[in-house]
Amino acid sequence: MNIEQEDDGARGRFVIYENGVFAGEMTYTWAGEDKFIIDHTEVESKFEGKGFGKLLVMKAVEFARKKEVKILPLCPFALAVFNKDKAIQDVRF
Repeated sequence: MNIEQEDDGARGRFVIYENGVFAGEMTYTWAGEDKFIIDHTEVESKFEGKGFGKLLVMKAVEFARKKEVKILPLCPFALAVFNKDKAIQDVRF
């Protein structure tokens, strides 16, 4: 399993692959220079139940901490992850 990031300065996404096969993605939009909005998380049905969605959100958290920016989790899945995990509240906007 590996996660790759794409970012064009306005929008971006984290993409997860298992054995080279696309398994899902989490998309985001920059809202200024100090925060981005997670707007969608989706995992392909054959990869559901493996925790890939949470891995994508946690990769975004890692990225936000590194860049010292905040995340606004508008995606219902990402919001649920933030609501359950108090250890990631430091990056929540």
